[in-house]
Amino acid sequence: MRPLQCARNFSIWLGGLLTCPSQRQIQVGLLLLGVGLLSFGLAESASAAYSAQARFNDDRIAEAADVIQTYLRGSFGALVMVCCGVAAILSAAFGQYRAALGLLVVAVGAFILRSLVATWFNDSSLQSA
Repeated sequence: MRPLQCARNFSIWLGGLLTCPSQRQIQVGLLLLGVGLLSFGLAESASAAYSAQARFNDDRIAEAADVIQTYLRGSFGALVMVCCGVAAILSAAFGQYRAALGLLVVAVGAFILRSLVATWFNDSSLQSA
């Protein structure tokens, strides 16, 4: 191919891409944009994580999480569990099965909160109650 004809074909392709892109071209463009944003964001956070000037103190966050878990493990958690369980039964009786399922998830979550937090999160900074 001659260079002039190659440049003309490229300009026609680029003009078509900019004026009337196909569905596939839009998807590929969005994929490349997402990969670029993720790459830039991960590179920024990786360089910030190893900075000698960055210091993080999570004592206040650990205290707040401890207070919340103390309430949810105690009588308030039992109250939430019982109320959501009764509301789930009533919702199912009236035919609101989506609401009943959501309330059931909340009731079971309030019941097994301690094991969920210990399994999925770093709870070493939380006080054992």
